[in-house]
Amino acid sequence: MENGSNIARRRKSALSDGSADYKLKRDEIVKAASRLFRERGYKSTTLAHVAEVAGVDRATVYYYVGSKEELFREAVQDLVNKNAAKAQRIFKSKELDAGQKLVQLVEALMCSYEEHYPHMYVYIQEEMHQVDGDTSEWALAMSRHTRRWETIFMKLVEEGMAEGILRSDIPASISVNALFGMLNWTHRWFKPGGKRGAKEIAAGFCEIFFNGMNPQPVRQKAKTD
Repeated sequence: MENGSNIARRRKSALSDGSADYKLKRDEIVKAASRLFRERGYKSTTLAHVAEVAGVDRATVYYYVGSKEELFREAVQDLVNKNAAKAQRIFKSKELDAGQKLVQLVEALMCSYEEHYPHMYVYIQEEMHQVDGDTSEWALAMSRHTRRWETIFMKLVEEGMAEGILRSDIPASISVNALFGMLNWTHRWFKPGGKRGAKEIAAGFCEIFFNGMNPQPVRQKAKTD
């Protein structure tokens, strides 16, 4: 216990000092943990696994992070904040209409999944469904982030309906859930460096969404003999 307390005090002091070398090594450990969470699953990954992949011993891991949960939260928190800020900038743009904003948001989120792989996928795969029942500060922050995205998408879809660029006979909530469903399901099959990049996938999703939400869809005529 005393040794653990000493490590905790040293970790707290090192975090406060903000050394560039300390931050760099901590980031390396977080990245190693993220890969393992993705490959093995959060529950099956231990700090011993993280230490092995990061090339350090377990005691060293504790010098940089206090727990596996902290590793997971560190992996997604910074990315979540950056995504939220970018979403707000797109949403508040005066130069784009509702449809253009939706396109940019879909691309921004998909590109974030690619650039920061696998951080957000770890969250989607392991913890997203549990956040609603968690009252910790981190879980509440993550819930607020999710609601912001949902609110932005909902407002833009409703705006598009009001402007006549999106059909209004389908409830906005169904349309928004369809978009999130396409984006979040990519955690099952998307990996950077594959045949399709994030921008191409985002463009395909937008084609599917906007064609389906076209107020005057092009319908194929049934062939007759």
